[in-house]
Amino acid sequence: MSTATLESPALDYAALKQRQHAVWSSGDYAILGTTLQIMGESLCEAVDVRAGSQVLDVAAGNGNATLAAARRFAHVTSTDYVDALLERGRERAAAERLQVAFRHADAEALPFADAHFDVALSTVGVMFTPNQPQAAAELLRVVRPGGRIGLACWTPEGFIGQVLKAVGRHLPAPPAGLNSPLRWGTEAGLRELFPGQRIQATPREFMFRYESAQHWVDVFRAFYGPVHRAFAALAPDEQKGLEGEMLELLARFNRAGADSLVVPGAYLEVVIDCAG
Repeated sequence: MSTATLESPALDYAALKQRQHAVWSSGDYAILGTTLQIMGESLCEAVDVRAGSQVLDVAAGNGNATLAAARRFAHVTSTDYVDALLERGRERAAAERLQVAFRHADAEALPFADAHFDVALSTVGVMFTPNQPQAAAELLRVVRPGGRIGLACWTPEGFIGQVLKAVGRHLPAPPAGLNSPLRWGTEAGLRELFPGQRIQATPREFMFRYESAQHWVDVFRAFYGPVHRAFAALAPDEQKGLEGEMLELLARFNRAGADSLVVPGAYLEVVIDCAG
């Protein structure tokens, strides 16, 4: 009998990234992304963004951390690989007369010099990159020694973590060897991704406030890329099954009773002191 071990085939990161780009380009993340603004504000306080500092927002989406840093008079560069989301951020910055540089960029290949920024931020963005070690290495590369990385990442046990797991149960299994984005929402995962760095991870809750459970499902089904694409890929009876799972989750997490919806979404607020 052969004693050779079977190895997982090498991941095709280019193909994975192409599929993920299609996911985040679908729906209209900016519609619900703006409801998460408080996460960006809190993160900027956690990393102590200073006026005049050079700040990079990675996988910025529609710019929550971008705007929060710019409101603190930092020099902000906002990046994403979905141009439509960058445009939403640009519109928001213009409305507030904030000076922000917007640039198309891949979080796994940031087009900036080493040690160029004082702070790098990402609110529930960089955690979705397929090549996680490469994305983490890029964050460390572009931040100067003594600078900081600030992250907000959904946790596996929290509400959005459970939503993503429910979606995953209705779709084909991911390729062998691909790590879950929820790895970024665990201290153990962060220490694997950022070895040798000083990491402070603080549990936080974002409160989803909607009219009802059905209202939440309708909004996320229409606008949140992973949920939007999942429903689009399913047959009608499978769509009903996924919707039922989500309604059950919402009922379990809801703190508002039958008259409204207030659901805590657990996430880690992470500050990494870059040792260089």
